Amino acid sequence: MSDDKTTNEPFNLNDYTYRLLESEPFFASLSRRINKSINKSIPTAGVRITDQGQFEMVYNPDFFEKLTPKERAGVLKHEFYHLIFEHVTGRLPPEGMTKMWNIATDLAINSHLIGELPEGGCFPQQAPFEDYPLGESAEVYFKMLKEDEQFQPKDGDGDGQGDGQGDGQSGGSGGDGLPDTLDDHSGWGGDHLTDEQREALRDVAGERLKQAMKDAVDEINSNGRGWGTIGADTRKQIQDFITPRVDWRKVLRYFIKTSQRANKRSTPRRVNKRFPYIHSGKRVTRTAKIAISIDQSGSVDDGMLALFFSELSALSKYAEFTVVPFDTEVSENNVFVWKKGKKRTWERVSCGGTNFDAPTRWVNEREFDGHIILTDMEAPKPVPSKCQRMWATTPRYAENPYFSTNERILVMDK
Repeated sequence: MSDDKTTNEPFNLNDYTYRLLESEPFFASLSRRINKSINKSIPTAGVRITDQGQFEMVYNPDFFEKLTPKERAGVLKHEFYHLIFEHVTGRLPPEGMTKMWNIATDLAINSHLIGELPEGGCFPQQAPFEDYPLGESAEVYFKMLKEDEQFQPKDGDGDGQGDGQGDGQSGGSGGDGLPDTLDDHSGWGGDHLTDEQREALRDVAGERLKQAMKDAVDEINSNGRGWGTIGADTRKQIQDFITPRVDWRKVLRYFIKTSQRANKRSTPRRVNKRFPYIHSGKRVTRTAKIAISIDQSGSVDDGMLALFFSELSALSKYAEFTVVPFDTEVSENNVFVWKKGKKRTWERVSCGGTNFDAPTRWVNEREFDGHIILTDMEAPKPVPSKCQRMWATTPRYAENPYFSTNERILVMDK
């Protein structure tokens, strides 16, 4: 079964990686940036985060030596898909690391590797997952597993959510009815660390992985060899992962806080530091008056409004918001002031066309420190604003705005 020369030395995966991934330029490039080490304490292979915040692939040479070249390449790709899909870092469910999550991630990956892996893996449309469709995300499979009657805990069993890994090869299921996964996931949890340490370690590893993937993408783009068998959806996911993004919530906070102005008033209760008991002290309060103009057109859907207003609720302690509904004109009867620290919900009050001049002129005629317009960007460019202005929209509308502007566009996503 093996195509290797006879030797007393253990199988060294590094010696074969290039040949195994010759037709997979991206995987080959990424592989060179991931350290691989022998570990006979695991039955098969796996990826883990080291205590230094590095990703590492560990493997049992005895397991790899028995595989065909095609199966070896499949196992390598399987492990790298765990990294590409952020299964080890950013996508853990609220329950944390569990055996059920392990299986869900393998089902998501193995949809891309039908016929490429050795026996013992978890595959959609194969027993015991015959009714599971191909090509879903780990989150979708995780939900299906939790609702699958065959994996519900029986009397005297656990809850089916334990973090046991099994031996990876035995095919046993344990009392929860869940089969074992082909590869080893024991290096994902960081069980010896505190929650804070584990989160920090994953953040560091995630940033290093992002750089490794960016370097791999740059390499295949420069040499023109292409992506190999990686599909269009996965390519987009990789590109999104390596593209720098600014947290829109932080941008919103920054806009509001930089709009704050200082109000000083004299008070005899505060001692003047320069002239104690001669002049009254000054008390400084900082408030921001922000106009929030809400586009009433139908394309500004309820999900977009809910996402924006949930963040404003958290920020209302820093500012006083005046909410200004508009379509082709401002709906003055429905303007309201959102006082600091108050909770508010949103209701649509009209539905018409869009004219950004209407809210801009309304705000220009009053005293505001900042102006945010929540919109789909589908109307002509408005007149200039007297205060700093920012636009809030979703990725879909930000990609193709009706007009160009040098003002900041806040791109909200979930």
